[in-house]
Amino acid sequence: MTAFAPDSLVLNRKLPLWYQVSQSLRASILGRRPDAPLRLPTEGQLAEHYGVSVLTMRQALKELETEGLISRHRRRGTFIEPAAQRGAPVRLLGSVDAIVAQQSGEAATVLGHGPAPVPAELAEHFPDLEEVVRYRRLRCDGSNGEPTNWAENAVRPELAERIEIEDLTRWPMTKVLRDAVGVRISRITDTVEARLADPETARLLDVPLLSPILHYTGVTYDDTGRVVDVARIHYRGDRFSFTVTLEA
Repeated sequence: MTAFAPDSLVLNRKLPLWYQVSQSLRASILGRRPDAPLRLPTEGQLAEHYGVSVLTMRQALKELETEGLISRHRRRGTFIEPAAQRGAPVRLLGSVDAIVAQQSGEAATVLGHGPAPVPAELAEHFPDLEEVVRYRRLRCDGSNGEPTNWAENAVRPELAERIEIEDLTRWPMTKVLRDAVGVRISRITDTVEARLADPETARLLDVPLLSPILHYTGVTYDDTGRVVDVARIHYRGDRFSFTVTLEA
């Protein structure tokens, strides 16, 4: 079995290197696929991967060991604790109209669109496809032009053929698919989690590298149970709040 493969990281020299490495590795561990191997690469391999010294890598691993995410064994190596998983998600029920309303209200600029290979992290949603059509959009505050979030959608090619780009500057993808394309949407599964801004997100949202952002993933299903769109939206942490009202 091959070793666990951590995500890459662009280091910010203004923050402690061991902290940045530990947070990146922590995110990789918690966000790993269920079938990912539990054994981590060696200290030297990890240090080379992140471009830091072995001493810095050792300090980062010590932090993760203190959290209970990994265990280190002499001569055997370092292993992810099987119980190191994200907490069980809170599941909330709502309507597609609520999703459309939440995503509406801000003008969007289409940064680009076109066919692209199905990303590895989305392969489970598009098992019958090799390519999707990817759309990238930037939303800005209408009052001051300040960027608030940027979105990337992966859409089935046969549906993308019927999407008008102009509609995407006015409406969220969910509304376009439902009202303009005619997709019978049955449900959307939403996930919101905290992350650190990568270089592209920092540039588009005009925030410092590694500043906190909220990462939204919305998986949209049609009435046959097929995934038609996966939206990944990156929100500025200082411009987004998540409010839920529960009726007793």
